[in-house]
Amino acid sequence: MKNCGSETVEANLGRSRSLFGIREIVFETRCSAIVSTLFFCSGLASAADVAGTVKIDGSSTVAPISMAAAELFQAKNKAVKVTVGISGTGGGFKKFLDAQAELRTDISDASRPIEATELKKAEEHGVKFMELPLAWDGICVVVHPSNSFCNHLTVEELKRIWSPDSKINNWKDIRGGFPDLPLKLYGPGTDSGTFDYFTQAIVGKEKSSRADYTPSENDNVLVQGVAGDRGSLGYFGYAYYEANKSKLKAIAIDSGDGKPVTPSVASIRDGSYKPLSRPLFLYVNAASWKRPEVKAFVEFVFADPKSIVEHKRVNYVSLPDAVYDLARQRLKEEKTGSAMAKAPAGLRDLAAIFSAP
Repeated sequence: MKNCGSETVEANLGRSRSLFGIREIVFETRCSAIVSTLFFCSGLASAADVAGTVKIDGSSTVAPISMAAAELFQAKNKAVKVTVGISGTGGGFKKFLDAQAELRTDISDASRPIEATELKKAEEHGVKFMELPLAWDGICVVVHPSNSFCNHLTVEELKRIWSPDSKINNWKDIRGGFPDLPLKLYGPGTDSGTFDYFTQAIVGKEKSSRADYTPSENDNVLVQGVAGDRGSLGYFGYAYYEANKSKLKAIAIDSGDGKPVTPSVASIRDGSYKPLSRPLFLYVNAASWKRPEVKAFVEFVFADPKSIVEHKRVNYVSLPDAVYDLARQRLKEEKTGSAMAKAPAGLRDLAAIFSAP
């Protein structure tokens, strides 16, 4: 299993093109009207003179939101450099919780909540953090656009395909009536939060997956792989499908009730696209928060998060206003720790989770 490793880029016009490739998430500095609106919408954010570097790393799924925020923020704060790395959620937490304080990132992008082993490491290294809900996402299961025979798969079929002991290497072995066509699998690497969530939701155990597939922490690599292989099947975040849907075909998922649901903004938001819709997060180092440039950037993001999350060049699914209010309250109170770690298993109501004491 060949892994492409991590990438780090500065959020500027030229480099964002090179990072996002197919997606071309590019925010030109002339969009000052949007930036002004974001600063105006909340008392949290202000265009104060700040300078320095903000280091972000983690989920490739969350990266487009962070890149967009960085572009918009830097248009008004030219003395601040925001770098966004893609190491996967797990890889991002490794950097966020590094034993050496000077090597830690300021913000960790995460497509799953922080886990018990990571919480233990945070405690061991004295790392305090603020957990902030950011958006909804759906994990899309995609095939080559020429695939006319598969319009949906059941969770059970996906489990048989992706289980560690799976011997399915041909489409004909998935379901009767499917053609004799070699199956080529593409998916996130093992440091990815998308990998963690998918394996838990589909296989039934986190990180439990067959190893004979093409992995990458960069979703654009997966897009290119699926788009270039007639027998392909892959999975990654909904926004990457949406930005490349002319090159891909998303299939509906039957969770077991015989009613396949296609991924969409509406089905991800209302939870009917199950079990593959999930929340996205930012984790902010509490010590970094004391630095003016980090505080200004995070406050900027949560001044009007919908304008960033739902921007036409990002196209993610925003959270309810009440949840963003709770995120801003956590910032105001500098409330550290993980609300998600305390939540009952299966609870989806973020407002209830983040309003709990």
